[in-house]
Amino acid sequence: MTPLSSTARTRLGRYPERSSGDRSVLYEILDDGMICHLGVTMNGSPRVLPTGYGRLNDTLYVHGSTGASSLMAGPSQDICVTVTHLDGIVLARSLFHHSINYRSAVIYGTPRLVTDDEKMTGLRVITEQLAPGQWDVARQPTRKELAAVSVLALPLDEASVKIRQGPPSDDDEDYALDVWAGVLPVHQTYGTPSPDPALRPDIPVPGHIARRVTS
Repeated sequence: MTPLSSTARTRLGRYPERSSGDRSVLYEILDDGMICHLGVTMNGSPRVLPTGYGRLNDTLYVHGSTGASSLMAGPSQDICVTVTHLDGIVLARSLFHHSINYRSAVIYGTPRLVTDDEKMTGLRVITEQLAPGQWDVARQPTRKELAAVSVLALPLDEASVKIRQGPPSDDDEDYALDVWAGVLPVHQTYGTPSPDPALRPDIPVPGHIARRVTS
């Protein structure tokens, strides 16, 4: 597996020990997420937008309306996509050393607008990122619906990973303070599925959704 790139944009200037050159770590961070932040420049000003995404091998797919200015601008410039997981609140004895445990990925590159079969592939990957198994049970998009959606493909050629895990790191003289210190874990969980009020009562929650709740 090819290691992650080392460029001026991906090298960490602060806490470089928290970086990882392991491409499998990048995959894990991306595969565990559901929302990314897409950064573009619009009319000379930065714009960062949350959007759904999906990964297939070394390609990241994002999508939106064909009228979305951010997607129309994407293929003409370098963009930046970030994904972050908050894993814990790090509570130190001093306020200065409070922190968070996190996993983050930053990807740079110039995306391309995909069409035809790859467009369907990208939409499937994005759908399966949010709800694995849903693509095979829901109605497939029509030609008209496909025409209303844009899909961008961004290669994972230039990417960086940064991770912080573990307990707080206090100054030596503060360890004697009568202040609780440690980590408050943060987890994302699924609640009980809420059916559409218009759903027929004889249609049960599908297995691929029920498994997400119980897993």
